[in-house]
Amino acid sequence: MAGKKERQRKLAREHYERQQARRGHRHHRTRRLSIIAGAVCVVVALGAGATAIFLSGGGKTPAAAATPKPTPTASATPPLAAEPASHCVYAPSGAAARKVGIPPVKPRYKGKSYLATIKTNRGTVVLALFNSKATCTVNSFLYLASQNYFNNTPCHRLVTSGIYVLQCGDPTGTGSGGPGYKFANENTAGAKYTQGTVAMANAGPGTNGSQFFLVYRNSTTLPANYTLFGKIVSGLGIIQNVAKAGSDNANGQGDGHPKEKVTIQSVTFTKA
Repeated sequence: MAGKKERQRKLAREHYERQQARRGHRHHRTRRLSIIAGAVCVVVALGAGATAIFLSGGGKTPAAAATPKPTPTASATPPLAAEPASHCVYAPSGAAARKVGIPPVKPRYKGKSYLATIKTNRGTVVLALFNSKATCTVNSFLYLASQNYFNNTPCHRLVTSGIYVLQCGDPTGTGSGGPGYKFANENTAGAKYTQGTVAMANAGPGTNGSQFFLVYRNSTTLPANYTLFGKIVSGLGIIQNVAKAGSDNANGQGDGHPKEKVTIQSVTFTKA
């Protein structure tokens, strides 16, 4: 009888120990999932912050220079196509600020050197375009110019702290407008945003549209995330004078609309 009771107590103890082990395992798993969830929340929070620091956009976006925008937990950026490209991909993206269609997928301006003349209310700025290094970007830029997309549009953003850029190319003047399509980055390997360079603004890899920025002073703190597609060969002083007047700090100190308004009246181009 005693032996039977002892066996029952042993079985009950083993059952209890198994229960505790299962509960402990469930608790550990729940805690582990909670930690993972917490980590995901942190990544998402960082992601939201990172999104705010891309060079694209307007409103209350902080200076792109101070914290330009890497993508959170994103897959690796696709390798850049060999240049000069013989085929371009322009994917639909949002509503077009001005409906002008999509550039030809076969670049019209491959292998030639072009100068773009940007006439503004402050004077004329001339760009030498890097179509052999950023073929699809130049193809898009010249296509938009040929469709008068940039005519009578504001340069909506001036940054005078951390980085030194004047941003243009959005007909809405809000920093959120685009041509209704997007395309991949080009010519970013080892990119340096030195005085006089011209690059595409974006909201992450592969989101180029119509917005671009003119660098009026060395901005080497910017990461190599923005397609370099040209260089200012005339008129840099015009932009520097606008910068001297400062911004209205609408997006934070040293980042806002230029106090001296800049309006692009037209963009034309010729073979160099």
